[in-house]
Amino acid sequence: MLESWAIAGALLQGHQGGFAGPTGGGAPKRTSVCQFMEEFLTDYLAILVFLGIAGGLGIVLIVLPMVIAPSKPDAEKLSAYECGFNAFDDARMKFDVRFYLVSILFIIFDLEVAFLFPWAITLSDTGMAGFASMMVFLGVLTVGFIYEWKKGALDWE
Repeated sequence: MLESWAIAGALLQGHQGGFAGPTGGGAPKRTSVCQFMEEFLTDYLAILVFLGIAGGLGIVLIVLPMVIAPSKPDAEKLSAYECGFNAFDDARMKFDVRFYLVSILFIIFDLEVAFLFPWAITLSDTGMAGFASMMVFLGVLTVGFIYEWKKGALDWE
């Protein structure tokens, strides 16, 4: 019980109406609690309005095409194709592992570039410690790149 009074007191500290804890002889004053909640909700009103507009817009953009767009399915529209070609085999066939290697390498080096931009912008603030940590990061990526190159992961036969 004493802990709940301490939490309520911390929340109401600094608001008009004061706070009367267990030693003060009673519960918090009703006007201060209402005032606190009113200020609290006013602070978050913009976020609630934003979420409401975003949700409403999302629902409108999902429902509107269902209502407006013409729907005349035929055999040609419903046929499965991949990359402009008709499907000629099972969709669960095995892919060559090189496709996965290339995609993983792309992700790795794409992330490297994504880390370089903020680092370059804040280099003057981070100083030598930031420079040294980025050089270690780039060194590890370079060693990995050389390893992949030597193993032949980048050779497409």
